[in-house]
Parts: sequence; C-alpha cells; structure tokens
Amino acid sequence: MHEKTLAELSAGLQAGDFSSVELTRHYLDRIGRLDPQLNSFITVTADQALVQAEAADARIAAGEAGSLTGIPLAHKDIFCTEGIRTSCGSKMLENFVSPYDATVVANLADAGMVMLGKTNMDEFAMGSSNETSYYGPVRNPWNTECVPGGSSGGSAAAVAARLAPVATGTDTGGSIRQPAALTGITGLKPTYGRCSRYGMIAFASSLDQAGPMARTAEDAALLLGGMAGFDGRDSTSAERAVDDYVSGLDAPLQGLRVGLVREFMENDLDGAIAGSAEAVIAELRRQGAEIVEISLPNVHLSVSAYYVVAPAECSSNLSRFDGVRYGHRCENPHDLEDLYKRSRSEGFGVEVKRRIMIGTYALSAGFYDAYYIKAQKVRQLIAADFRAAFEQVDVIASPTAPGTAFRIGQKTDDPVSMYLQDIYTIAVNLAGLPGMSIPAPQVDGMPVGFQLIGNLFDEARLLNVAHRIQSETDWHRQTPEGV
Repeated sequence: MHEKTLAELSAGLQAGDFSSVELTRHYLDRIGRLDPQLNSFITVTADQALVQAEAADARIAAGEAGSLTGIPLAHKDIFCTEGIRTSCGSKMLENFVSPYDATVVANLADAGMVMLGKTNMDEFAMGSSNETSYYGPVRNPWNTECVPGGSSGGSAAAVAARLAPVATGTDTGGSIRQPAALTGITGLKPTYGRCSRYGMIAFASSLDQAGPMARTAEDAALLLGGMAGFDGRDSTSAERAVDDYVSGLDAPLQGLRVGLVREFMENDLDGAIAGSAEAVIAELRRQGAEIVEISLPNVHLSVSAYYVVAPAECSSNLSRFDGVRYGHRCENPHDLEDLYKRSRSEGFGVEVKRRIMIGTYALSAGFYDAYYIKAQKVRQLIAADFRAAFEQVDVIASPTAPGTAFRIGQKTDDPVSMYLQDIYTIAVNLAGLPGMSIPAPQVDGMPVGFQLIGNLFDEARLLNVAHRIQSETDWHRQTPEGV
C-alpha cells in the first residue's frame, strides 16, 4: 500500500479495497521498522491515529467521505496540535503540549485525515540540513550519510521513505522546496497568506508559509485544497476563495511561456545540476511550452536581504521564550536576569542563538536604518523584478538547490556555505510568491529538484505544469533502495 500515491489510496478507500485502519496500521508498522535509521519523526501518535482512522472508516461507510478522508499524514512539529507535544525541534519547547490545533491541522482533521505523528525539523525552522534539531539530525533515505535538507527535512524524509503518503511543511526561505529537491519528492510553497499561520510557531512572520509535501503534483494539489483558506484568526491570511487545484491538472502546456532566469543558470551552477534542469526544460519544449530567457537583476541580493530580515523577525518572535510563561526554565535562578539568561542559553541551540544575535543587532537603534530598512528596500526591488518578469512569462523556472544532498557534518562549521543552499529559493519568499520543487533527472544516484515559480495565487498553474511533466516522465517515481 505504501507504493500508492494519495490519489490512488483515496480511490482504494472509496472502493473498499482496504480500510483506513488497515492503511494506518501499515504506515505505523513502517515507521516502527524504518524510522530508527532516519530519525524523521519526533513524536508518533499511534493511538490517536487509529481512533481517527476508525472515525474515517465510519464516514466512508456513511457516504460522507471526501478525497482526503482516511488518508494518513505527518505534520511538521512546528504546527500546534491539541494535547500532543509541539517542540519545534528545540529543547526550549521539549515539554510543551499545545492546548489547541493550528488551523492547518484542524482543516485537515476536519477533512478526515489521520495524523501519524510530528516530524523532525531544524530548530525553530532555522537551517537547511535538519542538523540543528535538538533531537538529532534526520538522515536522507537515499543515503543515510547525507542530510535531507531543511528545515522540513523530517517531513521530506518521511514521504521519500514511504513512511507517510503526504506531509505538511513550512517554507521561510526554501524549507519545503530544498528538502523536497534533496529527497526526490514534490514540495509546494504557496503564496504568502494562502494557508493560515495561526498555530504555526513563528520564525519570520512576513516570510513563513505552510505547504504540502507529497510524491506527486496531483497529491500536492489534493492536500493543498484541504490546507488552504481564509482564517480570521490570522491577520495575514488572504480573504480569497480556494481554487480547485485538481480540475486543471491535465490542461495542455501548448503556448505556455516559461521564463528561465539568466542569473540562476549562469551563477556558478554545477554542470550536472544544469544538465538535469535542461532535461526538464526539454520536456517543457516537447509539450509545446515556449522558453524565454528572463533577467531578475536584483536577485543576487536576495540572500543578503533575507539574512537581515529573517533574523530580525526571529529575534522579535523568539523573545517570548524567556523562562517565565512557558517553555524551558532554568533551575534555581538567582534573580530575574539570571532566569532570562540561563533559560534562553540552555533552551536554544547554536544556530538559533546566532540568528537571534544577528537580528537583534540589525534592529538596534544605531543600525536599524543601515541594515533592516535597507534590506526591506532591497526586498521591494526583488518583488518588482518578479512583477516585470510576469508581464513576459506565465511561469518562471530554475534549479531548486545548487547541488545534491551533502554529507552530515560537511557544512555545520561554515554557516555561510549552509545559507547559500537556499540561493535559488529565498527570492520567492521575499516576494511572497508561490514556488514548488519537482524531481528532475538524478545526478550520481541522488535526487535533484527543478523549481517552478508562479505569480501571486497562481498555484493551480504551477500544479498543472508540474503534473504535465510528471505525466510524461518517471523522475518522480524513483524510490530509495531498501524502502
């Protein structure tokens, strides 16, 4: 059953080929057998999953089921889940049990989905390798000596290893798309505001966005349809109807204008990665798409701008973890200052502390104008470049990541090298646009991602393009050995 896609599992449940309880037990068994080698889950919710599966079977029997009813999934451990630990991969929240569900979690539960557990992640979503987690690194199913990417590496590894048919992730600078690329799955970062951020623990509030991680574009379309929608509890949620992401998946690509970003293809891109991207571009041409070279003249500033804006926002958001209200609290503090210092020093990991310090510096009185305001101005220039590009093309294409998965520990002592893993993805978040990564031809037996970028709220078009590519190729069907 684990070889079936979400769409195939949904059809099988509706036909009575198997029950949700049987399906859920199958995935729980795989998690128990295979996850000790991958460390993709922080918490497995077996008892709750079986209760939800029984309820889903009752809905199916009553003829009240939708396309997601009875389907197991995994949630990134950044989403609050009522009565279940939500740790954000941090010692700071090691014992935090949320009293409510995040809107994304509630939406999918209302659709009848079954939660298998909470997946491992870079601490507070800060990282590109899933090595900053308090619970240890996640290992890539394609090569367990390598990282799966981050920060949604646990969700990516779980889907790639067939421990869950689909999973949720979050993307602040590439944290859905980059791990999707490194593990050979499909990952979509929707337009900012498309999915509610209520109950999603904040890293950088103007950049964070929830999205689906799946094996295929069709599965991502089904999951996004259940996740998306307006939420009055989130002031950044878009008051806009949710599109039908499935109905247009098979639309032909004849006449589609695809923009190839000159700066991305020329910027010291590894030859093998470029060759993999060219194979996808050739498939787009074969299906009738027109390839247009475009320029994003300010995109080279995106990494610099991001690593001012994101740390600034994280330093503000994480100030709430002070040892007073909830989260880790040091033992026997001498006074209030000692409580703050030791609670935060003990609760946060090295990378989180680094970004808090950078952000606090950028927001300080003497440097606010020189760094934070300037970074926000650069952000507007990048968004303007995209607006100009979309006057020429329908979709923008680029590599997702500069290489294949690197070895665990290879970049941990070089933060700048780690940050550059998101060189092709960050601009999308700064502009608030939707972007997705789909599998491209592998390099040396390891997955490679191809990125598609859309205009605001044009997720349906991205999913259509991705689905058409996957309908004619088998790059997304390849499976890690031993799973």
